Amino acid sequence: MFSQLDSKIKQYLIVTGNYWAFTLTDGALRMLVVLHFHQLGFGALDIALLFLFYEFFGVVTNLAGGWLGARIGLNRTMQIGLTLQVLALIMLTVSADMLTVAWVMAAQALSGIAKDLNKMSAKSSVKHLVPEDSPGKLFQWVALLTGSKNTLKGVGFFLGAFLLGTVGFTNAMWLMAAALTIAAMVSAMLLKQGLGRASFKPKFSDIFSKSQNINLLSLARMFLFAARDIWFVVALPVFLSAKLQWDAWNVGAFMASWVIAYGVVQGSAPKLLSASKSKANTHPAFHWGLRLTFVTVLLAIAMSIQGEDLNYLDITLIIGLIFFGICFAINSSIHSFLIVSLAKADGVSLDVGFYYMANAMGRLIGTILSGYLYQYHGLLVCLWGSAFMLLLATVVVKFVPSPQLAIIKR
Repeated sequence: MFSQLDSKIKQYLIVTGNYWAFTLTDGALRMLVVLHFHQLGFGALDIALLFLFYEFFGVVTNLAGGWLGARIGLNRTMQIGLTLQVLALIMLTVSADMLTVAWVMAAQALSGIAKDLNKMSAKSSVKHLVPEDSPGKLFQWVALLTGSKNTLKGVGFFLGAFLLGTVGFTNAMWLMAAALTIAAMVSAMLLKQGLGRASFKPKFSDIFSKSQNINLLSLARMFLFAARDIWFVVALPVFLSAKLQWDAWNVGAFMASWVIAYGVVQGSAPKLLSASKSKANTHPAFHWGLRLTFVTVLLAIAMSIQGEDLNYLDITLIIGLIFFGICFAINSSIHSFLIVSLAKADGVSLDVGFYYMANAMGRLIGTILSGYLYQYHGLLVCLWGSAFMLLLATVVVKFVPSPQLAIIKR
């Protein structure tokens, strides 16, 4: 069956399978680290620090990774990412007395580099597998890749908890390392060696995009993901646990379920948008940005009205998160399509890498602000901060050509 498929579809399936394998282990690793080190007696701040380098090196990796992909090809950067993730997993198989904060931070740094190399490679590869005159198919393939990644990341949260409860932390690391090694070997044999390699040898200075559209879209992406993480990553789970008295498993299950549903909506974005077709001169990223900002403001107002009354606050948050997740997922899919559509085909990873550097920077800013604002001002201020960031993202993306305009110009 596989051998009878079109060569470009084969390549897409290989890239997607590789990305899925990595994403499952990445989500599982995050849950394993949080739960295991909590069991070892690590405090909340220490656990948060374990992920600091993971986010920081995402910024660095996306800048350098795009340049590297253009020089040596996306197949190789994908394999490097898988190899680094295997090394990170093996680093965590040492005895418990060696699992210091510094050691785990180093392992997480490797994992952060691996994750963004893999993501940049997968997203950039799609550009070469879809004809330039097929923007609809490009949107579908990018949305499917992005949406399935987030769904599987949520599944990975459940997988991590399951592995910890059944085989233990160390054996879980070995099992995931073995699975990724197999994935790396398969994709190394089946993926085209020259995929994504630029026809020229880009200089390192080329990592900084010179396209105004790419720069503006990257700025909008930074604000978009800072707006999500400013309240979702730290503030929300702490609030659910501390204020609403949810236990750890309920918090984890809820967060995982939200991420899975979010991924499903991302993957369905092309169908959802085609079901409500806009006029050719409208800008879907701008209009969905306004919707997302409006939803966040409504949620903040609803929480302000309820004040200290916690009786129905969980229902308010759940309803708000459903609408926030739908609007954010569609926004994210449109943004992902825009970068792949606007990126230059020759050396596409340079533009995509720069863009996802901004994405990583947004996550880093959002994570830091989430902890700080929640600790000193509470969840409500985090929500207002999110609404402000979303407004900035929406205003900035208005100046980027819409998918329709980009297609006409190309």
